[in-house]
Amino acid sequence: MTIAEIPITLRPYFQEYVFEDLDPERDAFLVIERTLAWGEAPELRWLFARYGAQRLAAWVQQAGWRCLPQRRFKYWRAFFNLQDAAIGERIWKH
Repeated sequence: MTIAEIPITLRPYFQEYVFEDLDPERDAFLVIERTLAWGEAPELRWLFARYGAQRLAAWVQQAGWRCLPQRRFKYWRAFFNLQDAAIGERIWKH
């Protein structure tokens, strides 16, 4: 864990940032995005404990379609049972 208590195993997914400077509240959007997109079971357990399922479901509903890889978005959309999640046009499929 960093001083801000972000799991150190998430470091590879924040290469363009100074990992130790990330704050879980100030940078919540980014932390949620990267962890839902690339996190494994231990990081996801931390994410759910830190932000709660309701906040994560709201994030997926509002921003998941444009921020997550398509496969992960579909997974989280099904996981949270978000039939009405926003889905916009993508420039390219990924």
